[in-house]
Order: sequence, then structure tokens, then C-alpha cells
Amino acid sequence: MNAPHKLKLPAVLVIDDEVRSQEALRRTLEEDFEVFTASGAEEAQAILEREAPLGGVQIIVCDQRMPGTTGVQFLKTVRSQFPDAVRIILSGYTDAEDIIAGINEAGIYQYLLKPWQPEQMLLTLKSAYSVYRLQQENQRLSLEVRAAEPVLKKRVEMKYERVKREFGLDGLIRAQNSPLNPVCQMIEKVAPFDLSVLISGESGTGKEMVARAIHYCSRRADKAFVIENCGALPDQLLEAELFGYKRGAFTGAYEDRIGLFQQADGGTIFLDEIGETSPAFQVRLLRVLQEGEFRPLGAARSVSVDVRVIAATNRDLEADVRDGRFREDLYYRLATVPLHVPPLRERPMDIPLLANRLLEASQRVLGKSCDGFASETAASIVAYRWPGNVRELQNEILRMLAMAETPRLGAELLSPRVLRAPVGEAQEADLSLLAGLEGGLKERMDQLEAQVVKEALIRHRYNKSRAAAELGLSRVGLRNKLERYGLEKK
Repeated sequence: MNAPHKLKLPAVLVIDDEVRSQEALRRTLEEDFEVFTASGAEEAQAILEREAPLGGVQIIVCDQRMPGTTGVQFLKTVRSQFPDAVRIILSGYTDAEDIIAGINEAGIYQYLLKPWQPEQMLLTLKSAYSVYRLQQENQRLSLEVRAAEPVLKKRVEMKYERVKREFGLDGLIRAQNSPLNPVCQMIEKVAPFDLSVLISGESGTGKEMVARAIHYCSRRADKAFVIENCGALPDQLLEAELFGYKRGAFTGAYEDRIGLFQQADGGTIFLDEIGETSPAFQVRLLRVLQEGEFRPLGAARSVSVDVRVIAATNRDLEADVRDGRFREDLYYRLATVPLHVPPLRERPMDIPLLANRLLEASQRVLGKSCDGFASETAASIVAYRWPGNVRELQNEILRMLAMAETPRLGAELLSPRVLRAPVGEAQEADLSLLAGLEGGLKERMDQLEAQVVKEALIRHRYNKSRAAAELGLSRVGLRNKLERYGLEKK
């Protein structure tokens, strides 16, 4: 039977002209180390050269007083030839100059005094071997990093290009005849210049996406893009977030904090809901825009920054300026380039593209896949007016996907408000149950009846027998109403 393979022990070279000292060290270390001994520098040098091809010596313990040289002088030579070995001096003298020279010139790891204690000696050498292994690991990782640098650089560039595609103009989903196209053309023109931009539009229209597109089409694309919702915080907290503060500036300020303006230095800051800020905050923000500097709360000195400001609002800021609610000088400072994002109801041609993109994102978020929208689902999605805009559409798709039990998302998964959206020939009429009905009594009743029939059909997945039974109609009667209201499934 073969003997078990014995692991190679770390090698220690003991250099001492006293044989008794050599043997004492050997007895202390031999269970944990492979011990070589030498009585002088020449013998030690020969051992180091002999063992170098075999894995080398990891630790050298050298007496300071040796014939013809000193331990520091010898280890200084060793340092240039075998720099990885951990070097330790053993001496019976406490000469400060020797200690300083050993640390500075020979790279001594530790200076041990005689007489030494076996337990302490063993602990010191185990620690020295840990240092050796860490040095080797550091060198290995450094080599790997140097070798991987071109690959890592390429990966960073690829991720950067992917971010630019996702958040640049390609991230603004639109059809060829979309009302969003003029906005994108304006972005292309103004993005390269450091001009302030004010983006207006209803909530949920994608103003943040427009701001990101401006940033990633600009010369600041490789710097930070920082976002703050100005309507979510009171003045003091908003100032603390944007401008930072020093420890003790107010109750709860236990440490210094760098504000978002400093974090965005060289890049872009997006101030959403700027119309919700107070007149007092507007004064401070105006100073930052005019002078490019601000003073953190509790600080004695101002901080200069180079930041492009993009603001957004769902309010009519011009009306707020006329009413005295928003500063006129700040408005014109922010609105160097005004952009208006049209609501989703004015972009019906974009809805199919946008819905499919949002469905892809929703599948990644929920970890659930599907085969897309059923035809009647897609028709209802396009017909609905989406008062909550893209945000409402996104939430609707997330909810549908979460509830789906079949591969395709059927119209029965839609919210009732979306199901009530007219399709086909009735598309111009608003079939909300109570609001928006026009015409005389007969016309309004026809609209309500068409909506009831449509919802029954969708609930039963266009099974006419079941829909007719629910409505108390014959199949012929149901067919007549479908033809009358243009609800026959294409």
C-alpha cells in the first residue's frame, strides 16, 4: 500500500554560528517547517541558491553577529537576490542603529531578541509565513490584473455603449410619425452644449428619460447623472441633499455629507418637480446657477462645481411666474431650452412599441415569461387614453403579467377602466360608464350598451354562447348587436 502523500512544509533557513542555537531552533520549528541551518553567510548563500529551483526558502532567521559580516548586511544582499523571502534578525543586543538599518536597508520583517521563547518564536514564524503567502497572492493578482486590463477595458467600453443605447435617444421609444420625434431632434441639437433645459409635461410622460437622453448625448456622458425630486422634501432637507452639510449643522447631522451638486461635478443634475419648490429655496438655487458655487450647510467656505442643470415640471411655470409663485429670473435661467413631452394619448402610434418594450422589462423584473399580448388586448391598450401616461401603462403591464395564467396576455386581465376604452368603429366615442357621454338619450344608452356587450365578450374570451347567456340574449340577438356596434372580433 502506498504511503499517503505528505504536503511540503514551508522552508526556514536558520543562520547562526552557534550550533547549540541552531539545534534549539530546529527542535522548535521542525513540526511546522522544513528547517535548513547554516553557520555563516557563504553557507547560507549556497543553500538559498540550491533551494531556489525547488521552491525556495520562504523565511530567513539570521543572527546579527556573524563571522566576517552582520545579519543586516547579509540580508541586504539577500533582499536584492531573493526579495520574496521574509527576513528576521535574531540578536542578543539592542542596538538602535542596527534596528533602523535593518528596517530601512534590508527590509527586516521583525527584530527578535535573545533569549527567545519557543512559543513566541513559533508564533512569529507562522505570522511571517502568512505575510509571505499574502505577498505571493498579491503578486499573482497584480499579474492577473495586468493581463486582464485590456479585457476589462473592453468590457467597460461595451457596458458604457450599452448604457448610452439604453438611455440615449434609442431609449425614447417612438414610431416614425410620433409627436416625440421633434423633441428628439431638439435633444440632438442642444445636448452637446452646456445649456440649461426645462422639460415640461404631465406626470408619467417620461421626463426623466428625456433628461437622461440629453445627458448621454452630451460631452458629459462619462460623468455622473444625479437625480433629485424637489417636490418630495421640505426646504431644509432639500438643501441638505443638494448642497451637503457639515457635522453639527443641524440636529441629526452627525457627520459631514457631500451634496448631490458635488457628486454631479463634471456631469448633470436632474431636478424633477422644480415647480414645487418654495421661493426661499428658489433664491438659493438661482445663486448656484448664476455663480457656479454654493456653501454647504454649516460650512465656512463656498464650493465651486461644474454641473449642467436639467429641470422638469408638470406645472405651467409661466402661469406660476405671472402669479408670483415662481421667480421669473430663475425660470428664464432654467428654461434656456424648453422642451415639452407630449402625453401618451397624443402618441397612440407609439403605444404598441412602448407596450412591447415595457413587457420585456416587466418579464425581467418579475422573472416570468409570456408570449406577448392577445390581439384584443393590444387593441384595448391602444384605444385607452392613459391619463397616467407611461407610468400607468407600465403598472398595468406588470399587474397583467403577474396575474396571467396563460402564455398570452388576454384582455380579461386588463383593468376595467382600460376595458371600457372603445375599439373599432366606436373608437371616437368615450364609453366611460358615466362620464364623457354625448348626444341624446338614445345615443348615450347605445354607448353604454355597446360597452356592456364588449366587456362580456372579453370576459368570456369571445365565446358568444356564454356572453349571450350572461346578457340574456340569443346568439342571433348578440350577433345583431355586434354588427350594430362594430364589435365583431377581427
